[in-house]
Amino acid sequence: MTDDPAETVRQWLRTLGDIAPPPAPAPVPGCPLLDWAASGAMELTGEADGPPVLSPGPMTALLRESMAVLTHIAGPLPVDPVLILGGRAGAMNLTRRGQTSAGGATRLLRASDGWCAVTLSRPDDLELVPAMLGRADMTDPWPELARAVRDAKANEFADHIRMFGVPAAALPPEPPAVHVPWQVSTIADPGGDARRLDGALVVDLSSLWAGPLCARLLGLAGARVVKVESTRRPDGARTGNRRFYDWLHAGHESVAVDFTLSDGRGALADLVRAADVVIEASRPRALAQLGLAPERLDHRAGKVWVSITGYGRGQPDRVAFGDDAAVAGGLVGRSAAGEPVFCADAVADPLTGVVAALAALGALACGGGQLIDVSMRNVAAAFATAPPVDHGPHPVRRVPGGSVVECRALGRTQKVLPPRTPVPEGAAAAMGVHTARLLSRGTELRGRSAPR
Repeated sequence: MTDDPAETVRQWLRTLGDIAPPPAPAPVPGCPLLDWAASGAMELTGEADGPPVLSPGPMTALLRESMAVLTHIAGPLPVDPVLILGGRAGAMNLTRRGQTSAGGATRLLRASDGWCAVTLSRPDDLELVPAMLGRADMTDPWPELARAVRDAKANEFADHIRMFGVPAAALPPEPPAVHVPWQVSTIADPGGDARRLDGALVVDLSSLWAGPLCARLLGLAGARVVKVESTRRPDGARTGNRRFYDWLHAGHESVAVDFTLSDGRGALADLVRAADVVIEASRPRALAQLGLAPERLDHRAGKVWVSITGYGRGQPDRVAFGDDAAVAGGLVGRSAAGEPVFCADAVADPLTGVVAALAALGALACGGGQLIDVSMRNVAAAFATAPPVDHGPHPVRRVPGGSVVECRALGRTQKVLPPRTPVPEGAAAAMGVHTARLLSRGTELRGRSAPR
């Protein structure tokens, strides 16, 4: 990482090949900590009964630079990068809760030598807690987990929890040094210059937040996005906040097939073969069982495959969600007492969505033919290790109706604003409404299916 967020992003893109970096923008007087206060993310960071907390680094500066490079490659994108950080919280009216995540599913637990994050977001996770602790059924698992971890080492406890397929992470003493938050491998011959995504086909197999945000950004850049779901296991976000789901998916086509049937797997394979970009966030083993391991497929020239996982494809069995992945990357705030608190709302998710889109567009600009292995933990670490703001103190003061941040170097203050509610550009398509048209004989996608 360099002291210049713009140069950091250029270094990330250079790992994809011989890509001309965008021209350095003229310096704009500003303060990323004031930007943080205005983004809605600061209002989500800190103890529930304490003041909001400054970001651990110039996160908004690095995020804005990432979006600036996206627009340099793809053209203007009608999305405010700081809205991305607080969009879900704005839609769901979430607030800061300190060592409980804003969404409520993840908690920071004190261990004998540090801190450990555990996520219990699925019914199966809650049901597994008695087995994890070797105890009978319990009414509330969180006090039992908190007691169990007090005498354990954070890394060992997290390892034990992960054995049950439940997301958990120890907070590292220092954020891991990550210079590039993705790994690249070749899966096909390069194709033509696809800097502009007009007419490109993006097949989105992902769910929840990071992958769909990547797809949305590529869609805004001009791509045609087809969201694919299993009829037996649709995207869980469909049953969540509708405004947020519509914001991510409006304008995308929807295909639903039964992955357990040979016809369904065949249709899925046809879509994947036809795609210019594939986005998925599955365990590699799950894709292999469907016959879709990217390393074993014949791909069209220029294909880009974006694989989003918690810890990278090299650690395929480590599941992660946005809050625990952020903790694993050392991306946390600090309360007035110096204890860790969750940073924004599942912050590794939106950051990963932006970084994945940046990597995909960068790969296309290099001719494609690449598998982009994006680790949520590494994305969080890359933002956590961004150089700190070095232009003086930034006191946070209580004022009637909230708090303000003062940047003494610039002589400016910024009120800490609540997260903004995203405004969808229409309603997301009903699940599977485009299945028959896209998968029927003679569809326009059939001619794109063969490798070339």
